[in-house]
Amino acid sequence: MMLGAHEAWARSKALDTEIKAWACLADEAGLPPAASGSGALAGAALGVKDVIDVAGMPTRSGSPATSSAPARWDASCVAQLRAAGAVPIGKTVTAEFAYVTPGGTRNPHNPAHTPGGSSSGSAAAVAAGMVDIALGTQTGGSMIRPAAFCGVVGFKPTFGRVHRLGMSVVCDSLDTIGWFSRTVEQSQAVAGALLPGEAAKEPSKDAPRVALLPCDAIGALSPAARQALDDCAARLRDHGAAVVSPALDADLEALLHIHAQTMHAELARGLLPVLHSAQAGLLSPALRGAIERGMDISHMEYVALQHARARLAGDWQARFGDIDFIITPSAPCEAPRGVQSTGSSIFNRVWSLLGWPALHLPTGRAENGLPVGVQWVARPDEDHALLGWARRLHPLVRRG
Repeated sequence: MMLGAHEAWARSKALDTEIKAWACLADEAGLPPAASGSGALAGAALGVKDVIDVAGMPTRSGSPATSSAPARWDASCVAQLRAAGAVPIGKTVTAEFAYVTPGGTRNPHNPAHTPGGSSSGSAAAVAAGMVDIALGTQTGGSMIRPAAFCGVVGFKPTFGRVHRLGMSVVCDSLDTIGWFSRTVEQSQAVAGALLPGEAAKEPSKDAPRVALLPCDAIGALSPAARQALDDCAARLRDHGAAVVSPALDADLEALLHIHAQTMHAELARGLLPVLHSAQAGLLSPALRGAIERGMDISHMEYVALQHARARLAGDWQARFGDIDFIITPSAPCEAPRGVQSTGSSIFNRVWSLLGWPALHLPTGRAENGLPVGVQWVARPDEDHALLGWARRLHPLVRRG
């Protein structure tokens, strides 16, 4: 059951004083009647990360350095969701230029904790029941990490498959539009609108072949995050899944290095016009420093990184050729206390670099009541298959 635009708008007005998920809300008088619309997402209330255009609303990218002029038309992804019946009710808070400086959003499960980022407002708005679905973006971990911290379903599709016209792209080979929802079924409905051509369907076989990738070499897990991963693997085995554990620690280190250098090189060149503008003084020190570091990476160094990236991507596609999906951590821990940081994206960056579809599934709660879950990943263009497995198996791996 969808909230509907007017109920979502009212809930957002009532709850946002504490959560601070919204950069701006639509004029309620301009929202369509509750009974109007058709399509798979008819009546769905939609939040849109404030790096993506919505007609009549400004796109500020979480920065005072940007213009407050309203967008003249929707981004392509927003137009596709409107055509499927969804109704944008506002723009959600993002970290500054979708990088690391938070925008003030609180975690709905405990406002003293971060919701993650950079798609903080979108994840929090879904988690708080303000909207049915919300668009976000991911460069490193900006979809999967806030989904994990806020306890919602988060999906980052295969890179390049959702059109980015109308998005403020900063890192050209990494930035990917994704979405948050309360259920896998809702995520499938969004996928049907944004990744059309393959109907959502159940997997053709009874049990999957799964790779367990705990990534111990690149980061430790909290007891609750470790338990979530171990429980997921155990329950899939109980269901009949064949679970294998490939040894890829050396590749992980290399991929993380390539991601960091690629992100900084692209971010620097993407935001160089802002750094050279009259608004440069409005950028945070963290962002200015990142631009300056990125400009130290030469074009030839960048090219060499992309060749290494392509080689590793080919190796991994071959390595996981007979795997239906990978289970791996979404985040090192439940949402950290404080809102000055969005937390670590260490377990998400590899999949952003490779461009593989990634899905966060909430599975339970830690002792402090904050959500925990797991990340499932599939090979490129296996988006619908991954969601199909999740629709079937999420009830088995979710506790309570």
